[in-house]
Amino acid sequence: MSLAKAVISGTVYRAPEKRFTSNNIPITAFAMNISDTDESLVRVVAKGNFAETVESTVHKSDRIIVEGRLQTNTVKNEDGTERKIVEIDAFAIEHLAGSQSAGAQGAKPSPDSIVQFGQQEFSEDLISEDEIPF
Repeated sequence: MSLAKAVISGTVYRAPEKRFTSNNIPITAFAMNISDTDESLVRVVAKGNFAETVESTVHKSDRIIVEGRLQTNTVKNEDGTERKIVEIDAFAIEHLAGSQSAGAQGAKPSPDSIVQFGQQEFSEDLISEDEIPF
C-alpha cells in the first residue's frame, strides 16, 4: 500500500501515447507541464481500461487535474546513463474549463465537460501501527 497520493494540475505538454506490456495490458503515458512560467514536466501513466479512456479523451494543450499515486521510475538516457524520474500512476483525470476538450475559454463548464475517469483501488488488508510512517 502506498501513502504517496498526489493531485496536480497543469497543461498536457506531450500527447498521450499508448503501448502494451508483454502481457498485453495497455499503458498510456504523457507529459504534463505543472508550471505557468517555465517547463516543469511530470510524467503521467495510466494502466488497463483507464489507459484506453485517457488516450481517447486527453489531448495536447488540455488543462487537466490528475489524481494518483506518486512514484519514481528509472529511465536510460541516450548516452546509456540512468536517471530517476518522478511520475504519477493516475487513477482519475478531470478536464478544466478553458481546455480544448472542455469548451470555450472562461465559460462555465457544463456537466459534460468535466469528466472524471477511473476508480481508486483499496486493499481490504488492515494496516498495523508499525506501518504508519508518522
